Amino acid sequence: MSPHIWERMRRFWEADRGLSIILALLVITVFVLPVLLSPDSTGRLVSNLAFSALLVAGAFTAAESRRVRFTVVTLTVVALLVRWTDAMAPSDTLAIGGEASTLVMFLLFALIVAARAYRSGPVTHYRIQGAVAVLLLLGLVWAHAYELLYLIHPDAFSGAVGNAPGALTWIYYSFVTLTTMGYGDITPVHPIARSLAISEALAGQLYIAVTLARLMALHVSTGSKS
Repeated sequence: MSPHIWERMRRFWEADRGLSIILALLVITVFVLPVLLSPDSTGRLVSNLAFSALLVAGAFTAAESRRVRFTVVTLTVVALLVRWTDAMAPSDTLAIGGEASTLVMFLLFALIVAARAYRSGPVTHYRIQGAVAVLLLLGLVWAHAYELLYLIHPDAFSGAVGNAPGALTWIYYSFVTLTTMGYGDITPVHPIARSLAISEALAGQLYIAVTLARLMALHVSTGSKS
């Protein structure tokens, strides 16, 4: 890849327009794939490809700081290697490592996207899309936290979990908890699981309030300067 093309890609992802790509990938991962995929090997392959694309896109949104960008790219490579190694040669250790590394990456991406969406400047539709992307990233963070806990303590949840729940099960449970809908088909019984569920429900409510306040403050501030 020539330096000119790489520079254009870097500028695109450093601009607010990159937030739209992140949101589109998140919508596909959270809302589209659960409907289209079946829980077989093909479905798991497509799911891994979608998560990989999301991780790569998140790496491109890394801050302008070279140190932060190097850290994000390094962690992304590690997360992808562990995830695909586990897909080709499954093992409990690799599964735990894959969930832990992916959890860290989604948490880091949520912080990076939030910094871009809430930085000073006019409130554009790209910023609003970034704020929505952060909410979806938070849901994925807790989804991987639940799956990681299940791998370590299989009896941490009761109800319609099944014998081998996949990532889509935990994404469903995470967003049901994040929005405080609480259907009750999956119930946390382990103390850590209950703490995670409580923290996610609180985070979902607080995030909406903080987001509205921040975007309104930026809008008022930009209007006053104009």
